[in-house]
Amino acid sequence: MRSATRVHMALPRFHLFELEDQGWLPTVIRDLATDYIRFVQATFGLHRPIIEPLAAALEATQSHRVIDLCSGAAGPVPDLCRALSARGLGVHFTLTDRFPNVTAFEQAAAGSGGAISFTQRSVDARPVPADLRGFRTIFNSFHHFKPKDATAILRDAVAAHQPIGIFEIPERSIPVLLSVLLTPLFVTLATPFIRPFRWRRLLWTYLIPLVPLTCLWDGAVSMLRAYTVGELRALGADLADDSFKWQVGQIRIPSTYGHVTYLIGYPPARS
Repeated sequence: MRSATRVHMALPRFHLFELEDQGWLPTVIRDLATDYIRFVQATFGLHRPIIEPLAAALEATQSHRVIDLCSGAAGPVPDLCRALSARGLGVHFTLTDRFPNVTAFEQAAAGSGGAISFTQRSVDARPVPADLRGFRTIFNSFHHFKPKDATAILRDAVAAHQPIGIFEIPERSIPVLLSVLLTPLFVTLATPFIRPFRWRRLLWTYLIPLVPLTCLWDGAVSMLRAYTVGELRALGADLADDSFKWQVGQIRIPSTYGHVTYLIGYPPARS
């Protein structure tokens, strides 16, 4: 297994609950919270370190279809789609989620020129439906899964002989965790600029601040749930055999304290 230099993580892992994972959370709050996450990722280009390893894996596997799992509000997919296209990689993304943000999916698809589609059905990342075949990606959602379920996601990809790429910005480091404490301020400042404009966004941000509080709690929990390079390496090692090649590493996000941690697995030769 190939790996990049590991960045030391000082905090232990705690698998607390995230509000967005709960079926009882109102859809409007979940969708507005994921809208904010998408906005931050796009505005600050947090996806950029992902491009190189993802493009290399797509080229190595000759993949032209990507099944994006746990898509939230589409996350970095629209920006990645454009970046990959600029590199000459014609890739089609299909957005999926256990709780699909259909409005965000429609917006992403409408602006993609046919390069992005989605499914409205609930899709579980652990047993991916057999008809969804392609290079599987999970952006900033792998930490939602306990080790047993995380292993199930990887094992399902191996069993289906489908390549998979895990890319995570959440990180168990004190500087990153401390920055999350400013999330309510960031949500408050960002809300007027998030498109499309919705009155309900103002209601649930300023009058009844459930969106800032949800983002604060889930942001902090995401950092405490995040897997380190060593932990991802161990997950891949548990599944290591001749049928799959695993790469694990970490890339610095320019001008921040953060990193993108990744785990990529694929068959050495596509059948």
